[in-house]
Amino acid sequence: MTTGKQELPNRWAIVAAAILMQIALGAVYGWSVFVNPLMEQYGWSRSEVTLAFTLAILFLGFGTILGGLLQDRKGPRLVATIAGIFYGLSYILTALATSLPVLYLTYGVIGGVAMGMGYIVPVAVLVKWFPDKRGLITGLAVCGYGAGALLMSPIAAWMIETYGLSATFALLGVAYLIMVTGAAQFYRNPPEGWSPPGWTPTEKQMESRAARDFGVREALRTRQFWMLFFMLFLNVSAGIMIISQASPMGQEIINLDAVESAALVVGIISLFNAFGRIFWAAVSDWIGRRGVFIIMFLLQALLFLFLPNLNTVGLFVATTALIALCYGGGFGTMPSFCADYFGTKNVGGIYGWMLLAWGLAAVPSPLMIARIRELTGTYTIALYVIAAVMAAAVILPLIVRPPRKAEESSPPTSRDSGSSIGAPR
Repeated sequence: MTTGKQELPNRWAIVAAAILMQIALGAVYGWSVFVNPLMEQYGWSRSEVTLAFTLAILFLGFGTILGGLLQDRKGPRLVATIAGIFYGLSYILTALATSLPVLYLTYGVIGGVAMGMGYIVPVAVLVKWFPDKRGLITGLAVCGYGAGALLMSPIAAWMIETYGLSATFALLGVAYLIMVTGAAQFYRNPPEGWSPPGWTPTEKQMESRAARDFGVREALRTRQFWMLFFMLFLNVSAGIMIISQASPMGQEIINLDAVESAALVVGIISLFNAFGRIFWAAVSDWIGRRGVFIIMFLLQALLFLFLPNLNTVGLFVATTALIALCYGGGFGTMPSFCADYFGTKNVGGIYGWMLLAWGLAAVPSPLMIARIRELTGTYTIALYVIAAVMAAAVILPLIVRPPRKAEESSPPTSRDSGSSIGAPR
């Protein structure tokens, strides 16, 4: 029920702000646009330039922890504003980077941390405003991130050709600073105990949700947290392997040429990555979060099993698109999964820690598939290994259940709650 007489914001305006903000942050997946220009301008190798992207994703994981904990204490608007300022500055400073250490610091470390701080805010805010549509709304909250590269990469490529590399970084930095900090001003937590007028949770929803809000440290001590963490880690590992190797894999398996592969496969993957965040999140409101992860893991096991044996462009594109759909689906569904099991009060800090799985999975899995390819001369063995891992991963959503009984027997202490400093708005 609504508490107090204070005027509440339009919760759908917060959704629109979240999508705009995530488009700016998700531009990181368009890093490939900058690879060749950086190599040509500074003489760096491809692996040296690519490391900046790897660092950005790695430090994003640490940024989500920082942003989640801070927003539970200080409120979402301040944290998102800080994230926007530093995210914009990371691009502006990258424009001045003439050495690899500076590139790694500006784009990789500063940009990655700021991106993580920004990413967690709309997710944590919207699960509080939409208890009635928790899956769908978290999917919308992160779909912009998946679409960021699809929308921003062509613009960045045109700007590089028109204005040059350094000017492009600087102009994008200013644009992203405005987009993210502007969106941040819409963020606000609902009053404690608020729910949409006339809405009550169904019996099915009550069964799948924890009876109370967990503190951050308290959640980290539950086996359920680490089961969800590992589910996200495995889903990201599988998807990012394909994202990192889609172009050369297409050339090897079905003899796509480099231009066709880059334009077709990478574009389709970006599109389905974005769509999967909404699709699977919405489906999770219907069949449950566990059901979604069971289907995604089983589907990916079959797709990776069949992938080495495909012989047409259409089948290859369709298969990689479905894998990308599941990759995005993990990001769209897991915020609601986390909120269901641990409550929404401290979801920023709890899910911030869980997203560390994203950063950790982004480093070893692309290196592993590349290394197996080097040792065996084919992607086949690596793809069969991934298929087996996905099949085994089904066990996790089959057995995970909300914290019950002893785990809910004692309320969190103020030190655990992560929200003892004021009431964030």
